[in-house]
Amino acid sequence: MTTKTPRSNPITDRRLLLVGTCCALLAACGGGEEDAGADAISIVGSSTVFPFAEKVAEDFVAANEGMAAPVIESTGSTEGIETFCAGQGPETPDIVNASRRMTVTEFNGCVNNGVTEIVEIKVGRDGIAFASSAEDGIELDLSPAIVYRALAANPFGEEQTAANWSDVDGSLPNEPIIVYGPPSTSGTRDALLDLILMPTCKSNPAMASLELTDPQEFERDCNALRSDSAYIDQ
Repeated sequence: MTTKTPRSNPITDRRLLLVGTCCALLAACGGGEEDAGADAISIVGSSTVFPFAEKVAEDFVAANEGMAAPVIESTGSTEGIETFCAGQGPETPDIVNASRRMTVTEFNGCVNNGVTEIVEIKVGRDGIAFASSAEDGIELDLSPAIVYRALAANPFGEEQTAANWSDVDGSLPNEPIIVYGPPSTSGTRDALLDLILMPTCKSNPAMASLELTDPQEFERDCNALRSDSAYIDQ
């Protein structure tokens, strides 16, 4: 079985690791007799769901003697959905794991490429957690507002200047902001934006008005993570 196993990334001193829990599975139904046979089921998608999918695949093989082991690739939700929606045939995956729902644009892309028989199966809830090393990390009393001001590219339309946690809130340690988080291809990153950054930004009346008058600038201020060393794709 060919898989891409995620490398472990231990939390180091004064750094935070942003992780998510498993969410949804999207599966395409077969289209005809040409889809039958003993070929391995092909699965792509979420790195968060990947270890769970591996366990399900092991149970599947154990319960179905003679069946080929599913081939699972950890690509991230966004890239996985793109591959899943590329078309039909043996080169495209049968299932995509995702830690978020497929967007309308992605669904329409599937349909335009002839992938029309799509079944969505929810297998869990997505969540966001910030974890710091118990031995060498720092204690942080976080809130959505603090996370937004620390990680947003342009918090409330202002230049991002916070270097230390104390720059965001005086009650926090005077230690550098260093957060390891998912890359742009990850559904967990989408969840961070949708569940924390966007609602916090929109709670500001000026930002709420900006969404109506200048959607592009609103997106820049409310739905973008900083790209310096404070937030590191991992």
